[in-house]
Amino acid sequence: MTENQAREEICRIGQSLFERGYVHATAGNISVRLDDGFLITPTDACLGFLDPAKLARLDASAKQFSGEPASKTIALHAGIYRAAARFDAQTSCVIHTHSTHCVGLSLQAAGAELLPQADKQRELLPAVTPYFVMKVGHVPLIPYHRPGDPQAAALVAQTIVRYGEQGAPIRAVMLERLGPNVWHQTPAAAMATLEELEETARLCLLAHPKPEPLTETQIDELRQTFGARW
Repeated sequence: MTENQAREEICRIGQSLFERGYVHATAGNISVRLDDGFLITPTDACLGFLDPAKLARLDASAKQFSGEPASKTIALHAGIYRAAARFDAQTSCVIHTHSTHCVGLSLQAAGAELLPQADKQRELLPAVTPYFVMKVGHVPLIPYHRPGDPQAAALVAQTIVRYGEQGAPIRAVMLERLGPNVWHQTPAAAMATLEELEETARLCLLAHPKPEPLTETQIDELRQTFGARW
C-alpha cells in the first residue's frame, strides 16, 4: 500500500465507522504503519470528516514532520506496532474507538470478576461465540489510565508480549472506560476485527441470563479446524 493509498483508506475507514456509530464526535483514532514511519489521525479530529492531506505524518521514531498535530495516542499505537511485530510482522493498522457496547461492558460492576487468570489478567469477554474466538480472540482488559498516559502504552505492549509468548497472540485490548484498540495486517481487516468485537459485546449485554462460554473441547475444535488463536 502506498502512502497515498493509506491516506485514502484511513479516511474511508473513519467515515464508515462514524456513519455506523462505532465512533462519535471527536472520539477514536486510526493509524497505518508505513515502511518509513506512520500516518495517524489528528488530535480531536472527527473520523467521519477526515482530510487525507491533513493526516499526521511521523517518521519511524514517531516524530511528526507534517500534517495537523497527531493524536495524543501515538505512543500507544507505536508501542502496539513494536510489540505485535514480534508475532505478526505484517501488522500495519491500529484502530481505537469508544464503541458503546465494549465500553458499557467494561463499566459493569461485575467487570472486576471477569475471567480471572492465573496471572490475574482480566478479559473483557469469554469465548461465547465461535466467530469471536476465530476472528478476535482474547481481549485483555487494561486498567483505567487517563487518555494518552504513557503507562497505558507500556502496559498494553507488555500484555501483547505476554499473550504472544504463551502461544495466544492477541489482536485487541480493551482500555477500561475508554474503548478497544484493535490491530491487523490491513485497515479493512482491523475494522472487521473491531466489528466482531463490538457485536460480541452487544450480544453479551443483551443476553439474560449471561451466556455460558464454549467448552474447551469446542474451542479446541476451532483451533484445529480454523487455526483459532485462543
